[in-house]
Amino acid sequence: MSYRIGLVGKPSVGKSTFFNAATMNDVPEGAYPFTTIDPSVGEAYVRVECAAPEFGETCTPSVGYCEDGTRFVPTKLVDVAGLIPGAHEGAGLGNQFLSDLNETDVLVHVVDFSGETDIEGEPTEGHDPRDDIDFLETELDQWYLSVLGKGIERYETGYTTEDDDIEEELAEQMSAFRITEDEIKRLIRRVDIGFDPGEWDDDDRLELAREIRRETKPMVIAANKMDTPEAQENYDEITSDPDYEHLTMVPASAHAEKALKSAAEAGVVEYTPGTSEFEIVGDISGSQEAGLEQIREFIDEYGATGVQDALEAALFDVLGVIPVFPGGANGLGNERGEVLPDCYLLPPNSTAEDFAYSLHSDIGEGFLHAIDCRSNRQRGASYDLDERDVLEVITTN
Repeated sequence: MSYRIGLVGKPSVGKSTFFNAATMNDVPEGAYPFTTIDPSVGEAYVRVECAAPEFGETCTPSVGYCEDGTRFVPTKLVDVAGLIPGAHEGAGLGNQFLSDLNETDVLVHVVDFSGETDIEGEPTEGHDPRDDIDFLETELDQWYLSVLGKGIERYETGYTTEDDDIEEELAEQMSAFRITEDEIKRLIRRVDIGFDPGEWDDDDRLELAREIRRETKPMVIAANKMDTPEAQENYDEITSDPDYEHLTMVPASAHAEKALKSAAEAGVVEYTPGTSEFEIVGDISGSQEAGLEQIREFIDEYGATGVQDALEAALFDVLGVIPVFPGGANGLGNERGEVLPDCYLLPPNSTAEDFAYSLHSDIGEGFLHAIDCRSNRQRGASYDLDERDVLEVITTN
């Protein structure tokens, strides 16, 4: 499947810079509201350790690329239109924002940790980034609450039969969020409010809406502009605050990543995205060298610019996505001589049969078994995939 990472945040926090740094697309950047009007979709990459070297081979990717044993696997990055307070009520681009947001699998919320933009995205000083995190979560919770409320109303006003359970009605009402009846039931048990909506008060409804939102729209915080002392101080405070333990936070400088990638394209530096080092190889001015050395200090402190790390945290840490390579037990090359041309990103808890269906529905329907190319062992339909498995699928089709 093709995962879609939604890039969200209030205006002027560096969201478009982050998008451009991740995709190297030419999306307008600017410190004013609604620089991004329509959602931009670009191709970003997540890193996977390539399996080919284990077999003494060199891979030939059909999409993405491989560099020094690191496979850069494509994923979709969606730069969603600017968010402002009241989006769940339709303010600004609210309705379109929520519609575009719902087409994504996981969110990266770009937050200006320097505190130099207020809640409206206007320049300021001393703004608490926690307000931005709370603001987005509140907007999403209220959106989910409104949809949840419609499901409860349908249940209570007799649109359902007496045999219908509340989780069945809510799963149907909230199907756009891709949540199942069993998942709704599990979340109701988690918040411990019982299964009679007539006994739920406003706090119960909000708590359930929040749990459904966290389950279906998980989020990573890209703590942007971390190359400032104010941002570093805010980061230390917020990551120590127990109210934000449920969120994964990644220190980042989208500006640094964009500068390094641009310099690499110009032949000025040698740089592999997401790594902790780069080498100046071209002729540059004194001011350019000073700027690059400031970036070097930042990545020495944090290990990377954070752009690549935020994307990978979203897919691998938060969603639990599993990378799997289609291979051959008698050689990794296909009939065209391509070696491990593909790397599939599959949902957590996927099986060998799920992998077969991801290759093609006909392959899944004719699935007999898979062969683990490392051990040459057969794997049945219910075999749970491991990260970086290399499997050949044996099928009747």
